[in-house]
Amino acid sequence: MRIISGLYKSRKIIAPKNLPVRPTTDMAKESLFNIINNLYYFDEISVLDLFAGTGNISYEFASRGTEQITCVDQNFGCVKFINQTAEKFEMPIQTIKSDVFKFLEKTTIKANIIFADPPYNFDDNQFSKIPELVFQNDLLLDGGILIVEHSKHTNLSNIENYAYSKNYGGNVFSFFEKS
Repeated sequence: MRIISGLYKSRKIIAPKNLPVRPTTDMAKESLFNIINNLYYFDEISVLDLFAGTGNISYEFASRGTEQITCVDQNFGCVKFINQTAEKFEMPIQTIKSDVFKFLEKTTIKANIIFADPPYNFDDNQFSKIPELVFQNDLLLDGGILIVEHSKHTNLSNIENYAYSKNYGGNVFSFFEKS
């Protein structure tokens, strides 16, 4: 994976092969960040990265100047890799090793952008539980958005607070906003 823009533009980050991840493709990530760039100033927002995996999305936010980034993943290897990479590049990324659903039930952390990249094989109930917990626990700051990445075979448009989706190849980003 590579960082597309910002301070660390073009840096390649090689994740260990044994991590249970599916990093967002560079094409999809670049398109996503073009959307976000039109909505926010990166140095003025906070980000919560759920199912963070390799930290790919968080590194992109950090490279663009975001200073409040929290990654949540239940895999020890993923959390360790994110910590090592953040330290190496001096990125302001905090990590939390936790099951994302348990984390969302208990956290008081609020963010402008909550990004969730759960396993593509989640069922409809698991996917719908993410926005349900985010909005039930009021975890978005005013004007904030929840972005859920999923495959083109999953449709989240029937979930409350759904706003719109953007498709990039086999990747889809569904956006949710406070109503």
